[in-house]
Amino acid sequence: MTKRDAVFPADRHALYEAHGYSAAIRSGDLLFVSGQVGSRSDGTPEPDFGQQVRQAFLNLRQTLDAAGCTFDDIVDVTTFHTDPEKQFPTIMDVKREAFSQAPYPNWTAIGVNWLAGFDFEIKVIARIPAAASLLSN
Repeated sequence: MTKRDAVFPADRHALYEAHGYSAAIRSGDLLFVSGQVGSRSDGTPEPDFGQQVRQAFLNLRQTLDAAGCTFDDIVDVTTFHTDPEKQFPTIMDVKREAFSQAPYPNWTAIGVNWLAGFDFEIKVIARIPAAASLLSN
């Protein structure tokens, strides 16, 4: 069995260590990013919902950066929401900033009743540019 190729952003290990998971796993030319929440570096949630969503996207950006990816490399997005109807306007504002032009990635939004103290989570699958170019040669 091949060992997992884990990716971690700098200074973002509190939740990963506490809960025993990797920020992302590289597999071939794909990057599977674990759900990113609006946590501060010590693992505590950002109290303001808008800031929590922005922090989740920032944490996602840092994980993508660590693997050599950007938001343009994302092909699939799944988001989790504790109160979708009330939260969607805020989430959509931040999402439009991150994905500002078509073609947009796939997106699945799921309403949940618990996110371990958080109110928003985003997980993605991205294509790794360097790996993709190596595979096409």
